Amino acid sequence: MTFIDPKLVPKFKLSSGAEVPVVGMGTFGNDRFTPEQVGAAVKGAALAGYRFFDCAAAYQNEPDIGEALASAMAEGGIPREELFISSKVWNDMHGRGDVLIACAKTLKDLRLDYLDGYMVHWPFPNYHPPGCARDYRNPNSHPFLLDEFMETWRQMERLVELGLVKHIGVSNMTEAKLRAMLPLCRIRPEFNEVELHPGFQQPELFDFCQREGILMIGFCPLGSPTRPARDKLPDDVNVMEMPEVVEIARAHGVHPALICIKWAVRRGHMPIPFSIYENEYVSNLRCVTEDPLTDAEFETLTRIDTGRRIIKAQNFLWPGAAGWENLWDLNGEIDCTGWKG
Repeated sequence: MTFIDPKLVPKFKLSSGAEVPVVGMGTFGNDRFTPEQVGAAVKGAALAGYRFFDCAAAYQNEPDIGEALASAMAEGGIPREELFISSKVWNDMHGRGDVLIACAKTLKDLRLDYLDGYMVHWPFPNYHPPGCARDYRNPNSHPFLLDEFMETWRQMERLVELGLVKHIGVSNMTEAKLRAMLPLCRIRPEFNEVELHPGFQQPELFDFCQREGILMIGFCPLGSPTRPARDKLPDDVNVMEMPEVVEIARAHGVHPALICIKWAVRRGHMPIPFSIYENEYVSNLRCVTEDPLTDAEFETLTRIDTGRRIIKAQNFLWPGAAGWENLWDLNGEIDCTGWKG
């Protein structure tokens, strides 16, 4: 197996001063791969030099990942403190006391004494079952409610105080929601995980998070061409086929996926691509250690933003909402369209 020395991988610095690799490995694959396949890929990636792993209870594979990480640490002599292992609390565990229970289960499943990172997966407790259809609607869903969210966040802060989690963050948070929560935090979020790729760059949110010292983590960094059918619409952008991406990839003699990763790192946010294939996850890590984009190439990619979101997340809509756009506060204010609560 190819090994990339983790010392050669550049680092981003969190607001607390801790450092994380500029590229991590995602673990969302339960729509296409078995938990055993994901676990095998995680073990291979750790032995190949990956040190950041992005997990979540909702991915239904944390026990297999825990076994994989334990095996990799034993076989590869990888010290626990070299790894940054992050997870997320799912929407059905936002209630009072539930976050601590969820974290305890994740720690048990991952075979860890502490998490390096823990995020609120979505900013509302709008549950939907795994693999549900695009038009699934939970009648109990509702918009982001600040007081309710802060009750969840207080539990996240408590996890840090108990020593169970080192760094806490959010996911799928808009600027409007962040502006509402930040003044109320005892411990501020250190990262915000959202959709980011050359076709959907979220520049205003990116700039806001940079000003606030919040590291952006980008899911779907390659445009997620193999995402579930429920997240595909006819007018979606195909990042791997964008002419500028293809042309720059050809100039570097690499797959377009690696250009997306190089762009993300150069920009200043962490991509978390996932693959079960060794040649792909090794290339995803190696590419940040060599052959950087030119200034002109980076600027070209920065100009191709379509502003078109791929992951619409319509399964989280509340009764009375007009459409998936209501989830994302497009007018710069927290959107409660149609809610009667």
